[in-house]
Amino acid sequence: MEIRQLEYFVAVVEDGNFTRAAARVHVTQPGVSAQIRRLERELGYELLDRSGRTVRPTAVGEALLPHAKAALDAVRNARLAVDQVAGLLRGRVHVGMVTVVASLDVPGMLAEFQADHPAVEIALRQGGTDDLVDALKDGELDMAFLGMAGEPPSFLRTEVIRADPLVAVVRADDELAGRDALLLKELAGRQLISLPTDSGTRHRLDTSLATAGIDAPVAFSASDPQVLVDMAARGSGVAILPRGAVRSAGDELRLIPFRDPELHGRLYLAWPDDRTIDPAAQAVIQHALNRIQDRSTT
Repeated sequence: MEIRQLEYFVAVVEDGNFTRAAARVHVTQPGVSAQIRRLERELGYELLDRSGRTVRPTAVGEALLPHAKAALDAVRNARLAVDQVAGLLRGRVHVGMVTVVASLDVPGMLAEFQADHPAVEIALRQGGTDDLVDALKDGELDMAFLGMAGEPPSFLRTEVIRADPLVAVVRADDELAGRDALLLKELAGRQLISLPTDSGTRHRLDTSLATAGIDAPVAFSASDPQVLVDMAARGSGVAILPRGAVRSAGDELRLIPFRDPELHGRLYLAWPDDRTIDPAAQAVIQHALNRIQDRSTT
């Protein structure tokens, strides 16, 4: 029984398909099939039911699966222990990012780390806050840059990257453009533009509007803040965004802060608090914290 055979077996079970599993482990599909057949001959039982459109483990395969995963984890941990002693970082780190942190240049930050540690592969995933929090909980991500309006979930460790007030983005010829600051109630009856419902900013906005009984519908949403700024420039509505998410606003636009004290959001760096973080992920987290600290002091 070889480790690669167990790796291929687990990949096929998790993907339910030989072709996808082969792409995942970077081996040809016939190679994966041949190795699993050898494993089945050695054990004397079929491990996979290949009769349907989706490949499923047999009863014997189900019994083997947790032991195969444990063996792979043991090999991975053994490699990490050796690498730690040798001072070498390697592995794959899965990083999540909401679009509104674009002004932090997260890709540049990660590229800088990867240049110093070429044996570490970094997989960057973008999404909404709710999706990324679920991925952290399920172990699909090692860390994430999140925008939240309320307190982070208890299973996460977090560091506040930036506390960001919300602003209204309007055209220079809008009736609100000359104001130094706004109250949320002054948006009553206006058509709003904002981030999707799974973002911290939108959650804060919707909650504040509902609490105040203000009728100001969000008519257009997008995950890219610059798209919302462009829509505001076209006169499609009042864009409500974190100040730091507005990367470019020309002379035709005005950014107006709110007087309402609760209209702000926070950007967090988050990672799971309920499981062990491997050395490569720990190093990326520390690198991100150091770079954020450097920028806050310059």
